Amino acid sequence: MRANLFKKCLQIHKNTNTLFSVSRRFKSDLQYTPENNFFQNTFNSISQSQKQKEVKTQFQPNAVSTEEKLGVYVLPHPIWTKEDVENVQITHFKPKNIGDRLSHYLIQSMRLGFDVMSGYKKVFPWQQKSGELTERGWLNRMVFLETVAGVPGFVAAMHRHLRSLRRMERDYGWIHVLLEEAENERMHLLTFLKVQKPTLLFRLGVISAQFNYVLMFGLLYQFFPRVCHRIVGYLEEEAVKTYTHCIEVINQENSSISHWKTKKAPQIAIDYWRLPENATMEDVIYAIRKDEEHHRDVNHDLASDYSQTKVLADTTQDEHYI
Repeated sequence: MRANLFKKCLQIHKNTNTLFSVSRRFKSDLQYTPENNFFQNTFNSISQSQKQKEVKTQFQPNAVSTEEKLGVYVLPHPIWTKEDVENVQITHFKPKNIGDRLSHYLIQSMRLGFDVMSGYKKVFPWQQKSGELTERGWLNRMVFLETVAGVPGFVAAMHRHLRSLRRMERDYGWIHVLLEEAENERMHLLTFLKVQKPTLLFRLGVISAQFNYVLMFGLLYQFFPRVCHRIVGYLEEEAVKTYTHCIEVINQENSSISHWKTKKAPQIAIDYWRLPENATMEDVIYAIRKDEEHHRDVNHDLASDYSQTKVLADTTQDEHYI
């Protein structure tokens, strides 16, 4: 199972027909194969693009114009099918040791506090009068969560990068996987920001939370990386639950976000996930939920085997995994 997950992460282009862009101009037929790995082609395509600036990129239907819509660089990321996004399982990793149990209790306590503060869970008398969570409430909750969710992947990638330098050995692709995770969460945030702009007070809260979270998570990761990945795994479990509930509310008649079934998706989301031009906000939530499921499985796997010794036997002779 671990070997399959490892290969799935590293061969994500081949398995999901991922769009990969590394410059303003690049070869349109650049795809990953065992003989043409995307790590090496990152650099090859840059050099080729400098020689072919006059050639306009030809994209597949519904592909991203990176120059006009998503900026210069777009990291490799999964493009989910309709079957993928609808086939999401709510799972739970049963704690096996004290680190797992502490991670689980930490996330549960953090979720309870955030649920109450955001109005997602109503426990106080004055909250009962406010009724269901409004559209603004949903978006505030999602925006704040995504500002936090984008931190662990970047911090973990940095630590694994330094670890690779320190030990003078390859990391077998996990740095790239974690960087993609961080950007993927950031794209979730940018998508929601197209729907609603946060207030100044909200932005100040994000700055404060990010300062403390980066400091604490980075310090903890230095000494207990497995615990950190377990924490993120449990966090993503809760994210899958939240987005599943969001989809249920969307499908409730006359709910605060029932209009998301017909509300047009932001163009940035259509470009990033290669959605149909008539995609709705409901389609976006489905895609985001699938992303969170993927992050959940990756982080639980790294928590169980941080050094990935159980799968290296299949990859140590493969120079594609850097």
